[in-house]
Amino acid sequence: MARGKHGKSKKRYKLNSKKLILRLLILVLIISLSVTAYFLFNKFKNKKENNDVQEIFSNVDENNPNERIEKVKELQKENPDIIGWLEIENSDISYPVLQGEDNEYYMTHNYKKEYSKDGSLFLDKDYDWNLPSTNLLIYGHNNMSSDEMFSKLLNYKEESYYKDHKTIRLTTDKEDAEYEIISAFLSRVYYKSEKNVFRYYYFINAENEEEFNDFVNNAKKESLYDTGVTAEYGDQLLTLSTCSYHTTDGRFAVVARKK
Repeated sequence: MARGKHGKSKKRYKLNSKKLILRLLILVLIISLSVTAYFLFNKFKNKKENNDVQEIFSNVDENNPNERIEKVKELQKENPDIIGWLEIENSDISYPVLQGEDNEYYMTHNYKKEYSKDGSLFLDKDYDWNLPSTNLLIYGHNNMSSDEMFSKLLNYKEESYYKDHKTIRLTTDKEDAEYEIISAFLSRVYYKSEKNVFRYYYFINAENEEEFNDFVNNAKKESLYDTGVTAEYGDQLLTLSTCSYHTTDGRFAVVARKK
């Protein structure tokens, strides 16, 4: 009798174990499907939002600087943090540029101040418009799962792409300006202990001609190809920066000067 009860208990234990495993598998499946659905929904939502924002400038006359400037002023009524509109002709890069009180907020928020994993293009918080500063340092995400923001900036790794996209256009509430590219290079975030390295991401304003020339010379030296263009002290610079996955904490940057 004892052995019979013991045998039934073992069968019941095995049956309950199978049921438990099955329930756990179903739970894991439900969670996986929910996460996937959430991810796809947000990807679709962000894509639509980015398409909508690009439509803002799609009907603006490319040959009418004043119309572009007025459009920026209209956007600033919705969000004063908008400092301009950045566009690279015949590319997917055409977005408003924002400047916040820090360099964190617009990494995860769009120009309407709504949460967005793609974030926004944003100007470094330390750029001083009252000077103005030397270098407009603009950041943007390079999301592997998205083609938005600065994901396509890495096309500049190829010289052939540069030759077809030599100019960057930045429209503010004051002017509609074009910048010609002088350099495109791979980099990374360096450790504090590393010496004699080019920390381009710290350069906002040149205190003197030596600092300016040092930045330009390093940018030209690091460039993946020679653009044949350089900059002189007093020129307004523009640097576009994004993540790159060629190394840990990798970065990719494009430097241009105002025409």
